[in-house]
Amino acid sequence: MTRIDDQLRTAMRRRNVFHTWLLAAGSIALLTGCAYLIAGPVGVVWAVVGGAISLSVAWGVSPKMVLRLYRARPLPPHAFPEGQRVVADLADRAGLPHAPALWYVPSRMMNAFAVGRNDEAVICVTDGLIRGLTAREFTAVMAHEISHVAADDVKVMALADVTNRMTGILSMLGFFMLFFSLPAILMGQVESVPFFGIALLLVAPTLGGLMQLGLSRAREYDADLSALQLTGDPHGLASALVKLERIQGRMWEALALPHGRIPNPSLLRTHPETKERVRRIMALAGGPDDRAGPDATARPPVGRSIIPVTGPPRYRMRGLGHWY
Repeated sequence: MTRIDDQLRTAMRRRNVFHTWLLAAGSIALLTGCAYLIAGPVGVVWAVVGGAISLSVAWGVSPKMVLRLYRARPLPPHAFPEGQRVVADLADRAGLPHAPALWYVPSRMMNAFAVGRNDEAVICVTDGLIRGLTAREFTAVMAHEISHVAADDVKVMALADVTNRMTGILSMLGFFMLFFSLPAILMGQVESVPFFGIALLLVAPTLGGLMQLGLSRAREYDADLSALQLTGDPHGLASALVKLERIQGRMWEALALPHGRIPNPSLLRTHPETKERVRRIMALAGGPDDRAGPDATARPPVGRSIIPVTGPPRYRMRGLGHWY
């Protein structure tokens, strides 16, 4: 296990928590401002009521409803015992009441994601992820996903999503009201035009979307830190991130722009840039990588697939050679 710089990790954790609260509070303040501009205090009350109802519905959605969209299947313990043991051990270290269930997506894309609350969480993995990562890298990725579960990031991002959607709806409603008021404004029947309010309604959806993306990146940084606390292996997590970026992250660029790069500003990313994530992770490595050796590159034996195919892929993207 590599020695972690605990002082630096604590400083990074505080910064991530500050960014999380700042962005969440900013999103709520933006929604409140839009509601007040449209209907005054009554609009704020209705925004609170609507937001509470939407959040209760979003938080009550069963993970299985989401997994049906991906044609996911439960992963039997005998099919991938190594992965089941890894998830159970990490969940115990994270203090979860139950180990998340492993589900399988018959896709050759390399991906993993967690859904559900910490008492009924599910971690989905693709065949491409299991076959493409070493045991060490797979452990690091599972630690990252379990960190999302332990921090209830699903609830955090549901709050951000509901707030952003309601802000967009209020912005659209405000412009409908402005459109129907144009005749009165042009005829001089309106004493003063609230130019500041109009400007705020105009930029509100964009500002809300940017804050939601920023919140997502802050939670990714924090999940990286929590994963290191679970595994004590920054090299394994960095290796997994670089591999995912190299193998999976450039597929669409190769399709759309074979000899160039698609501009992707950091403000418009749901995940931080891999280079920056790796830089932060490796800054915490206070000592040499003492795990390098046979175990660092060990893979479970694979044939055509180490997981029995439980159903057909969703569809094939012709010309790319990938299933999704």
